[in-house]
Amino acid sequence: MTLTALDPRTALVVIDLQKGIASLPAAHPVAGIVERTNALAEAFRRHGLPVVIVTVGGPPSGRVERASNVAQLPDGWTDPIAELSVQPDDHRVVKRTWGAFTNTGLETHLKASDVTQVVVVGVATSLGVESTARHARELGFNVTLATDAMTDPSPEAHDNSILRIFPRLGETGTAREIIAFLDQRGA
Repeated sequence: MTLTALDPRTALVVIDLQKGIASLPAAHPVAGIVERTNALAEAFRRHGLPVVIVTVGGPPSGRVERASNVAQLPDGWTDPIAELSVQPDDHRVVKRTWGAFTNTGLETHLKASDVTQVVVVGVATSLGVESTARHARELGFNVTLATDAMTDPSPEAHDNSILRIFPRLGETGTAREIIAFLDQRGA
C-alpha cells in the first residue's frame, strides 16, 4: 500500500545507523540511506515531531544456528555514524534484540508523547527495520516504511521485505513523499 496519511503525532525511528553496522557490506550505498534519513529527521524536527535513534549494543542471550560475526564489540561499534545528524533532543534507545521495542522502554516513551504512528528507516531492512515495524504494528501503532532510507546486507532479503512483508505491516513511501506529507500538513 502506498502512503496515504501521517497521524498528527508520528515519530521517526532510525534503526542501527551505527559505526559497526554501517561498515558492513550493503545492498544499497549507506551514504544515500543516511542522506535521506537526515532529510527525514530534519523534517520531523521542523514539525516538532519525535526522532528516535536506535542502536544495537550486542546480541540477546540464547542459542542460534548462525551466530553474529562479532564476539566482542570493538570500541565505537555502537556509536551512531558521524554522518547521521543526531540532536540532543532525540530519544536514544540501545537494544539487544533485532527490534527496537523489546525491553527498551520505547513503547512507553512513544505513548507518553501521544505518538500513534512510526516511520521506520535504517539497517538492516530484513532484520532491525522489519522486526521493529512488526512489533510496532502488534502494539497498535500505524506503521510507515521509508523504503529508500533503508538497506540490507542481502539484496534478496531487502527486496523480500519491501515487496512481500511491508505492504502487510503498513504503508510504504519514499523519504521525499513522507516529507511532502509532513510539509503539506504543517502548512
